[in-house]
Amino acid sequence: MIRVLVADDHPLVRRGIRALLDDEPDLDVVGEAEDGQVAVELAASASPDVVLMDLRMPVLGGADATARILADAAAAVRTVRVLVLTTFESDTDVLSAIEAGASGYLLKAAPHDEVVAAVRAVAAGRTVLAPGIAEALVRGTQRGGEERVRLSGREAEVLRLVAGGSSNAQIAGALFIAESTVKTHLVHVFEKLGVDDRTRAVTRAQELGIL
Repeated sequence: MIRVLVADDHPLVRRGIRALLDDEPDLDVVGEAEDGQVAVELAASASPDVVLMDLRMPVLGGADATARILADAAAAVRTVRVLVLTTFESDTDVLSAIEAGASGYLLKAAPHDEVVAAVRAVAAGRTVLAPGIAEALVRGTQRGGEERVRLSGREAEVLRLVAGGSSNAQIAGALFIAESTVKTHLVHVFEKLGVDDRTRAVTRAQELGIL
């Protein structure tokens, strides 16, 4: 039996995916998460084999949630694989998911039997990419100069909070880290983006599609 966790912020989508998977005798939906943080928590408590992960979710995005889930699983010496199921297929979205460690990337428009087959393939340790996604991945990795800028999951979290108007102290409280650690992350972000202040960092990240 393949244990599946469904992470999507739309209740109707979650119910639809659950109904689809519940029809399969070898698939068992063990939980539903409405945001990335809940997905991280359920992945630890429900021990799924596969997480079906949306990318654009509140609290914590799908790419960052993927990275955390895989890191937690590695620390606990257990295996979990993430299959992204989303409506987004931009080069940045593809790269962020793959770099976070996702084993597959499908679009929500995929036929039902393709989604089911992808869950089984990912659970078996194979990589699944929807048609066109491989090309997007190649395009993203071939780009030069500034477009190759990649922030770590935590750096991106810090920058998103900066963009929301949070101070260093507020960011530290929200992420449960020291304020000095926030400053260190910002230094790294500034270096990667080639800027020297918070406002320009947010603007540049938006230009590059990072935010």
